[in-house]
Amino acid sequence: MCGIIAYFGKKDVAPILIDGLKRLEYRGYDSAGVCLLNNGELFMAKVKGRVSELEKLALNLKHSNIGIAHTRWATHGEPSEVNAHPHFDCKNEIAVVHNGIIENYTTLKEILEKEGHKFISKTDTEVLSHLIEKFYNNNLEEAVTKALELVVGTFGIAVVCKKENKIVVARRGSPIVLGVGEGENIIASDAVAVLPFTKKVIYLNDNEMVVLTDNKYEIKNFDGQIVEKEIDEIKWTAAEIEKKGFKHFMLKEIFEQPASIENTLRGRIDENLNIKLSIDNIDLKSIKRITIVACGTAWHAGLIGKYLIEKIAGIPTDVDYASEFRYRNPIVREGDLVIAISQSGETADTLAALREAKLKGAKTLGIINVVGSTIGREVDSGIYLHAGPEIAVAATKSFPCMLTGLILFSLFLAQANGKDADKELLEELNSLPEKIQEILDKSQDILLLAKKFKDTKNFFFLGRGVNFPSALEGALKLKETSYIHAEGYPAAEMKHGPIALVDPELVSVFFAMNDHTYAKILSNMEEVRARGGQIIAVVNEANSDILNLTKNVIVVPKCREELMPIISAIPLQLLAYYIADLRGFDVDKPKNLAKSVTVE
Repeated sequence: MCGIIAYFGKKDVAPILIDGLKRLEYRGYDSAGVCLLNNGELFMAKVKGRVSELEKLALNLKHSNIGIAHTRWATHGEPSEVNAHPHFDCKNEIAVVHNGIIENYTTLKEILEKEGHKFISKTDTEVLSHLIEKFYNNNLEEAVTKALELVVGTFGIAVVCKKENKIVVARRGSPIVLGVGEGENIIASDAVAVLPFTKKVIYLNDNEMVVLTDNKYEIKNFDGQIVEKEIDEIKWTAAEIEKKGFKHFMLKEIFEQPASIENTLRGRIDENLNIKLSIDNIDLKSIKRITIVACGTAWHAGLIGKYLIEKIAGIPTDVDYASEFRYRNPIVREGDLVIAISQSGETADTLAALREAKLKGAKTLGIINVVGSTIGREVDSGIYLHAGPEIAVAATKSFPCMLTGLILFSLFLAQANGKDADKELLEELNSLPEKIQEILDKSQDILLLAKKFKDTKNFFFLGRGVNFPSALEGALKLKETSYIHAEGYPAAEMKHGPIALVDPELVSVFFAMNDHTYAKILSNMEEVRARGGQIIAVVNEANSDILNLTKNVIVVPKCREELMPIISAIPLQLLAYYIADLRGFDVDKPKNLAKSVTVE
C-alpha cells in the first residue's frame, strides 16, 4: 500500500520524485523519503509525516539525475523518521524502497544479526537492504536476485548502490509500472506518477525485474532471462488527476459520476438495446454457479451483484470476502465462474482469491477500473469500468460504475442464455447519468443536513432487500472519512439486538424507496421514532407517511429497483464528505487508510 517511484534520466531528479510522491500519497502518508545517487555518493532525506514536509529537504539535496523515493503506509514499525524508507545496509552503500510485506523477515533478521549486521529500524524492509549487501559483489542486479530468492512475501522494490549507476526494480505481488520516455525512464507503483512524463508504459508481472541504466531499460525474469514486453499506452490524461477547482478529490470524483457512468456504458448497449460485452473466453451458457470475491466497497457492490445476477439471469451466486476466501477451502469446481471486483485491480486479497479459484479450475471474470492492472491481466475475461482515475482514498465514483458493470453483465448473461432483453431496464440504465445529476444539483440540501448532524457520535444505516448493501456502504463512507461510529444493518434485523442502542443521540438513516419493502421500512422507522431516535430518510417521494416520521429527508429520483443502489449511493457519499469536511478532517487522506490495499 506504500508508493514507490524511481527515475533515471537527464533532468534534476528531486523535483520529479517529490511530484511523483505527491501523486502517490493516496497509497500511504505516514512518512516519506528520497535517496539520490550522484558521482558514487548517496544523498538521503526522510521525514515522519506528509510529502510536503519532505519537499524542502529533498530539493536542497545535491543535484542528481538518478533517484528513488517512497511514501509509507506503516505495516511493521510505527510511523517515524527511522522507520521511513529508504532503508540502508550497514555500510550505507545500498538503499532500498519497498511496497509489500516480508513474511519471513524475523528469521532472516536473526540470521543476519548472527553474521554481524546491525539493524536500526523496526521494519521488515530493512532486511532487504542487508540481504542485498550480503550478496553484493560489484553486481547489484545479481545481489538483488540472490536476496529475493530467500524472501517469502510480497514486494515491489527499487534499489540503488553507490558503486553502480543503475536502478534495479523487482516485483512479486505488488504493482510496478515502467514509464518509457525520451531519454528518461521512470518507475512507479501506479501510472498516475508516470503520466506527467509519458503515456507509454510497461506493466511488470510477478517475478520480473527491470534494470535502468543511462537511457536504457532491460526487463528480465528472476532466472536472468530477457523478457520482451509490449508497450501499452495510458488512455487518460494528466488533467484528469487534477482537482479542477474542487476543494478535495473526493468531492470532484463524486461530481464526476454522471460522466463516469456514461463511460462505463459507452458502446455496451446498441441501438436495438442489446448488450455488447467482450467476454470471449467464458462459455456463459455452461455457468451454473457464480462466486463474487471482493473487499470493502467492492464487496458491497458484490452483495448487490448477487441480487442482480440472481434476479436478472437466474444463476445462484455467492459473495465472499476475498480476504477469507482461500482460508476456508472454498468449494469451487470446474464450470463455476468467479468474479473478482476491484477498483485498482491490485487488491492483494482479491488477487489471492482469484488465483485460488483458478487453481481449482474455475473460469474468472474481472470487474476492474485500472487497465493493465494485475487482476486485469490474470482473469479469463474482464469488464473495464473506465471510471477514470480515483485519487481520494474513499471510493466514490468506482462504486456506481461497479454496479453498472454488474447490471450489464447480468443482462448479458441472461441474453446469452436466451432470455428476452429487459428493454425498460436498459432504457433506465441509459438515463442514469441524468438522474445522478439531479441529485448533484441539490447537493446544498445535503450540506444542510451535514451541518445539523456533524457532531453526532453514532449512526445506523438501515435498508431492506437490495438497499441493505447500500446501508453497509453508507456506513463505511461515513466512518472512514469522518471517524464517526456507523453501522449498516438490514432494517428488520434492528429488532434483534441493535435497537437497544437507539436513543435521542443516535441517528438512523433509512432507505425508504417506493418498492415492495416500503411498508415494512415505515414500520421500522416507527420503531426508532417510538424510542426517541432521530431519523434521516432517503426517499423517492416526501409524502405524508414519511414527513410524519421525520423532516430530515433526501429525495432521489424514482427508478427501477435494480438501479436503486446506484441512485442512493450519491447522497450518502455527499453526506459523508460534507460531515468530514465540516469536522476539519483531511477528506482525501483519512487516518490509517490507504487507497490500494496491496498487502494481505
